[in-house]
Amino acid sequence: MSTPTTTPETTNTEASFEVTSATTDDVHFWQGEFLDDTEAAARLAALPGLVEQALAEPLPTETVLSACAGLSAALSDPASAVRERLTSHFADPAEAGATLTELAAALARPALERKLRRELGGTAPERLTRPDARETVFEAWAPVGLLVHIAPGNAAAVAPLSVVEGLLTGNVNVLKTSSGDTLLAQHLLAELAAADPTGALARRIVALRFSSSRQDWLRLMCAPADAIAVWGGEDAVAGIAELAPPGCRLVEWGHKISFAYLTRDAWQDPTTLDALAADVCRLDQQACSSPQVVYLDTENTEDVFAFAEAFAPVLAEASAAAAPAAYPDGAEEAEITTTELLARLEQHLGLTKVIAADDGTWRVLADVRPALSASPLHRSIWVKPLPARDITATLRPMRRYLQTAAVGGSRTDIARLARTLLTAGALRVTPVGGMLDSYDGEPHDGVYALPRYSRRVSVQATEHFRTTACLDDLVAPLPTPAPPTGDLLDKAGVQRQLATLSPEHAQLYFRSGGTTGTPALSLFTHHDYDTQMRAAAHGLLAAGFDPARDRAANLFYCGDMYGGFISFFSILERLNATQIPMAASTDGAAVAEALVTHRVDTLFGMPSYLWQLFHSHGELLRSYGGIRKVFYGGEHFTAEQRRTLTETFGVEVIRSASYGSTDLGPLGYQCAHAEGSVHHVLTELHTLEILDPEEDRPVADGRTGRLVFTSRHRSGQRLERYQIGDLGRAVPGVCPCGSHAPRIELLGRHGDVIRIGTYFYHYRRFVAVAQEHLGYSGELQLVLTTEAAREHLTVRLERQYATDPHRARAAFLAAIPELAAAVTEEHLLTCSVELVEGPDLERTASSGKLRTVIDLRRTSA
Repeated sequence: MSTPTTTPETTNTEASFEVTSATTDDVHFWQGEFLDDTEAAARLAALPGLVEQALAEPLPTETVLSACAGLSAALSDPASAVRERLTSHFADPAEAGATLTELAAALARPALERKLRRELGGTAPERLTRPDARETVFEAWAPVGLLVHIAPGNAAAVAPLSVVEGLLTGNVNVLKTSSGDTLLAQHLLAELAAADPTGALARRIVALRFSSSRQDWLRLMCAPADAIAVWGGEDAVAGIAELAPPGCRLVEWGHKISFAYLTRDAWQDPTTLDALAADVCRLDQQACSSPQVVYLDTENTEDVFAFAEAFAPVLAEASAAAAPAAYPDGAEEAEITTTELLARLEQHLGLTKVIAADDGTWRVLADVRPALSASPLHRSIWVKPLPARDITATLRPMRRYLQTAAVGGSRTDIARLARTLLTAGALRVTPVGGMLDSYDGEPHDGVYALPRYSRRVSVQATEHFRTTACLDDLVAPLPTPAPPTGDLLDKAGVQRQLATLSPEHAQLYFRSGGTTGTPALSLFTHHDYDTQMRAAAHGLLAAGFDPARDRAANLFYCGDMYGGFISFFSILERLNATQIPMAASTDGAAVAEALVTHRVDTLFGMPSYLWQLFHSHGELLRSYGGIRKVFYGGEHFTAEQRRTLTETFGVEVIRSASYGSTDLGPLGYQCAHAEGSVHHVLTELHTLEILDPEEDRPVADGRTGRLVFTSRHRSGQRLERYQIGDLGRAVPGVCPCGSHAPRIELLGRHGDVIRIGTYFYHYRRFVAVAQEHLGYSGELQLVLTTEAAREHLTVRLERQYATDPHRARAAFLAAIPELAAAVTEEHLLTCSVELVEGPDLERTASSGKLRTVIDLRRTSA
């Protein structure tokens, strides 16, 4: 089959990648091209240099995940051209469907992300981060370098999936498949390379097909290898080991033997026998996890022969219902014949009993001797006695060959026998009928593959790196996928998605504070939540929080499904920080006393709550050395409030704890050089677009626009091109902190712009006038109502910080010309200033956020 040129559509800034076509002589896939033997031989000689060139370019795990997800989607679609092309490599359409479906499931993003979390601890294992935030030690998983794969001939999916494991660990991969195999692996990997528009995957993939007798090719492959993954028997492994250079890591995936173990109750249960027969027939026992022996918990030989008689018709029925048995080759047929004839001869000694199909499609071989015996396969099964007390003594000498043990019995039997069988050397214990089943992230032959294809590396740094969460951010921005195209998403669209969310993706429920409207529901998986909290924790280090020294009190609001308190509890927990999880309370005196008692020097909370706490109990908070750091969220401190906290209360650091939203999670963070509302974007979680306020097109560099985020870590949800209601602009250049993560300046919300009396006003303009012209440092709230003849604007100020409402009104009219025109000249609007106590300002019930604008015009009309 010839693979056509494939050019995925992309908006990535890099050139899209093309896979060249293959002719009938082109059986090798080499870095995006199909080659014949002559060209492949020439390139093998230059393999070391090509490897060094490919390794010089980092391979983000996200690039691999994105390409695999794209290929998985194509394989899952019966009408896709990709699936049609790959199906031609199978003689049996049913086998093609089963294998491609298996590959689609294995390549799906959730499966690979689970594998990465289980085996390497996270979905971006290549990044140098701090496993313990109290130390300036950075660790990561690095590729071994050149990973050679010697694939088996009995499992079509193994070869390409082994290469995917090599890609997930960042390696350059050279795959050898047998000369008798189809070109499925080569063409599947070509489709995977074509799914990556950057071409980075193709530059790390070489897939050759040749006979093992070509020792010159094997030597050229193995000579520069840093690790070799080899499937096969002892002779095959030994042959490759001789070719491995000194220091090369040999990863053996040798032949294994699996078996079933049944208690008396289980072997007399028809359902168990049906399940066992199904395991025997699946894949004609070609998998290492297929049963070759059935052990019975007995020492009575009559039990063994009676079971064989009972099981034979069950196996016959299962074999007839299963897919037609694969025809054994000459050597396999000879082994089957020899094994069966020897067993029939031993029947005369009372040692064995053979029950076989007349057409040779299955056979049951009963043997009274418990020693483990390999089956000749092709639906051939031994039946042997093995009392539970003898399991370890009998099986442990064969421990290096053992893999799966299916146990049939009661719950207590399974618990007891599982531990005994694992002690004897078994690597997997499964239910009967599920021996060939697996789960995402399952170890293979008792180990995880990804760590064996990786190196754990570390960098020990000085205290100068206290605020650096990831060393890679100091080198280059994190490569991110191009934003998707399509319609924009709003809050209503997100809520509609939740109605169809499956239960496995709805594990953690949060509700927004409702500052900008009706509280909205947000759902997360625990894995997604953990990923987001870790990212936010890294941002907090950049902001200047020091988990080794700071004593933090979490004073965010708690309850009503609001995420503020619980999120920062989780963030501080992941930083291994000292925290006092108090939550905001109306009893400010008790909170202040607790802060003093526990010598808290760092506060987390809403600006409005912290502001009240400082002014109500400032003397007490200063009595023990005071608060040095304040990290806030949900609102902003004004410039006057910052000045007061610094000069009056001695606060040294005042920074945003995180920029985020309930539905998207953390979006950005501040560093020590971030002024005002400038934040770095958490590009490991999201892709950002800045669109024109009025039209759905990108703004010019540095111009203000709508912030539109696409989240890449929300299982089961498509939070793509989500406009969250915030305005901002991109900040050019590299930040003085050294991080290459992009920066934005937050410039308010759409809802902060109000229209009243035919004019538009921004809430922050009123705040700025109050600060600059009145020296005001309290909170400010706008209330819009409708009178009989015109609309009315009320500006609410805190009585503690403003004493003359008439002077305040005059200042607003003088500083905001549109307001003066609407009130004094055009008489479209009336305006007043109202002095209230701070607690009387309206806030959202769940989060405690100040409602900056209250529009009562509909209700007051």
